[in-house]
Amino acid sequence: MAGPLLAAALLALLVPAAAPSPGAAGCEVAPGDRFDCGPERLLSREGCEARGCCYAPAGPGPGPPWCFFPRGYPSYRAENLTATASGYTARLRRVAASFLPGDVGSLRLDLALETPTRLRFTLRDPARQRYEVPLTTPRASGRAASALYEVRVNQEPFGLVVSRQCGGTVLLNTTVAPLFFADQFLQISTSLPSRFISGLGEHLTPLVLDTSWTRVTLWNRDMAPVPQVNLYGSHPFYLVMEDGGSAHGVFLLNSNAMDVLLQPSPALTWRTTGGILDFYIFLGPDPKSVVRQYLDVVGFPFMPPYWGLGFHLCRWGYSSTDITRQVVVNMTAARFPLDVQWNDLDYADAKRDFTFNKKSFKDYPEMVREFHRRGLRYIMIVDPGISSSGPPGTYKPYDEGLKRGVFIRNATGQPLIGKVWPGPTAFPDFTNPETHEWWHDMVKDFHDQVPFDGMWIDMNEPSNFVEGSQDGCPSNSLEQPPYVPGVFGGRLQAGTICASSQQYLSSHYNLHSLYGLTEAIASHNALLRVRGKRPFIISRSTFAGHGRYAGHWTGDVSSDWEQLYYSVPEVLLFNLFGVPLVGADICGFAGDTSEELCVRWTQLGAFYPFMRNHNDHGARPQEPYAFSPAAQAAMRNALRLRYSLLPFLYTLFHRAHSAGETVARPLFLEFPKDPNTWAVDRQLLWGGGLLVTPVLEAGMTKVSGYFPAGTWYSLAGDSTIRSKGQWILLPAPLDTINVHVRAGHILPLQEPAFSTAESRKKGMALVVALTPDGFARGELFWDDGESWQTFEKGDYTEILFLATQGAVLSQLLRASAHLDGVLLEAVTVLGVTSPPRQVLANGALVGDFSYRSDTQVLRVPVSLPMWEQFVIAWS
Repeated sequence: MAGPLLAAALLALLVPAAAPSPGAAGCEVAPGDRFDCGPERLLSREGCEARGCCYAPAGPGPGPPWCFFPRGYPSYRAENLTATASGYTARLRRVAASFLPGDVGSLRLDLALETPTRLRFTLRDPARQRYEVPLTTPRASGRAASALYEVRVNQEPFGLVVSRQCGGTVLLNTTVAPLFFADQFLQISTSLPSRFISGLGEHLTPLVLDTSWTRVTLWNRDMAPVPQVNLYGSHPFYLVMEDGGSAHGVFLLNSNAMDVLLQPSPALTWRTTGGILDFYIFLGPDPKSVVRQYLDVVGFPFMPPYWGLGFHLCRWGYSSTDITRQVVVNMTAARFPLDVQWNDLDYADAKRDFTFNKKSFKDYPEMVREFHRRGLRYIMIVDPGISSSGPPGTYKPYDEGLKRGVFIRNATGQPLIGKVWPGPTAFPDFTNPETHEWWHDMVKDFHDQVPFDGMWIDMNEPSNFVEGSQDGCPSNSLEQPPYVPGVFGGRLQAGTICASSQQYLSSHYNLHSLYGLTEAIASHNALLRVRGKRPFIISRSTFAGHGRYAGHWTGDVSSDWEQLYYSVPEVLLFNLFGVPLVGADICGFAGDTSEELCVRWTQLGAFYPFMRNHNDHGARPQEPYAFSPAAQAAMRNALRLRYSLLPFLYTLFHRAHSAGETVARPLFLEFPKDPNTWAVDRQLLWGGGLLVTPVLEAGMTKVSGYFPAGTWYSLAGDSTIRSKGQWILLPAPLDTINVHVRAGHILPLQEPAFSTAESRKKGMALVVALTPDGFARGELFWDDGESWQTFEKGDYTEILFLATQGAVLSQLLRASAHLDGVLLEAVTVLGVTSPPRQVLANGALVGDFSYRSDTQVLRVPVSLPMWEQFVIAWS
């Protein structure tokens, strides 16, 4: 950019300082627009006014703050705005001391126009290197041309305004409240263009957050899910739907304990306790693009093995190999599919990792090999806490860990000792590369004895049964920071280890919420090296970017209808966070389930991307075979339905892995221009083409679902809905879950079997859902189901299916031997408006096709090799 031109551009970018507000007039702020001037404690009128703030008592309960900032409250002033290769930089100078300890008087702003749809800005202390999240993010070279955004820098008080180039909608305006940047308190606020905001996990919430004075706390915590509490994971990312159906997203790359405050104006305040402010803004402009742009930064999801999409069964209390084997026998006898048998801690010797009980599980390795011979897989629980109480030389994981220095240390430099299931435990520090090597060695030693197929990593917030450590925690500013977010328990060390304990990269105060992610990375890498195949890991604790390495289950949910409902938005949100392999414990974990609840939960669970029934010890049995014949039949139907849809589900996972798409999808992602879809969270889509409307309440035999405008066919082919965008009451007897195919989609199906090892060899079918003008498309991704990086190496088959003008055909986009021997055996075409006189398959007459004029369904039995292109035509 030339000199005068650049000067003009910088001038346009910089908005001159506004005159400071006069006293009383500055306090005339509408209640919904007030920002709290007493974040760290309740202030009296005197205390409030001493800070130069306004005081206006309001009623009890959540509502506007009594003490709030006047307009134009002094904070930082922007100076020396200059252009850089990637954007702009400026110096921010604090114009008046704040009321917080450890104020940083001078900041550096860096604005990077990374891509036309992605903007990044950071605020750092130029004088001192502060902790930054060790997440590798893409490095952008140069400045994006023709961006979808415009940026203005307000000089004093400093603020950034980001708006859409087209239409001018303001997406981010940080001038609404003062910026704070102190050593342990960083705060920045912004207006929101609408109240439709989703994200900021992990919490038990509806899909759309409540903007009426809500505090959302992020700090990973072992906590059975209840509303308004910080749970197992932290995802500081939100997505906002704007008027007209555009969307944008914001990601704060910060792992410290934080609060996010929502208020009705609408506006949002980020309040974090350390690190730096490192923001990404994603311009979409549609919500699908926002998710993909977010995943461009944190990483696309890993590709699960095919068997991982089958049915998983577990409970705490399978107390021996005999009992575990009997479960598998019972499942087979009752004709239920099962792919993966699990064990909770029952298998371990004295609840210690990498051991097994030599009495009740004496033939454990043989049991796992037996499962393999049956075509099943096996997974067991692994907790991070390593038992530290045995005599030296008796427990290798601890002895080796001590020798190799892999444990988190307390203030005196000794391994911090907490207490978990085995008693006193040390905690591996997964930010240390040496820990990854040690973890691999432990995984390998155990796998050499017991050939398990995946890992279930639990308790990795990390959870601790004593507060901090067995010796408590020191008294310092990390344990008692000037501002404590709204964490459950009121203290950072509640339910976990001391915040001031030391890890390889930084203090636990900074790294705490990354514990599960770093353990997942270590486990992923260990399993890949040990098994040489795609790793399968399910983790309780998560952070942004987790989906690259592992999946998630939603923790210790209770067996009740409320938790059944909440599992839908939870699954949808984790798909937005880039963790598509997610599900809740089917039938509930804690407490006794009921037969009706368990049937409905199994029906919904058949559409969780990760499908596992798991139960607490002491609760009533809830395996599918534990119920009445009618309930078993309903569950069998749900499981067979899932297994028949696995080729479609696997293809969706491929799209997630290769293109950053979602698997289970909220309706608004597919229909952003229809505001009726924005808050729908009692239904879910698989991809863009399959709509699931589960029953989520007791005693119901009908269910109401929203159908966006268009044609929707029941998957069974027995009814058609032509919607104008409306709520429709559907019959839903106990043996039925409503599943509809959207016109324009083709789904690849396969005959179900009792495991994926069998079903993958069976015949395939296509369901073709025609639009009114006779069009549909779909695809199939297929490989050997478990080798590492088949897509990256080109070792796969990809088929495109197209229907148009009275024919459906396949196109091989890529061929491999993996589909050899698999036949296409049936094609069902929905929406054929007039009876066909003849049907041809690759030019040969098909005699035994059938057509029903009442449902407009054409069924064509065929026997065609899937690995060759075909054409089926009707006229």
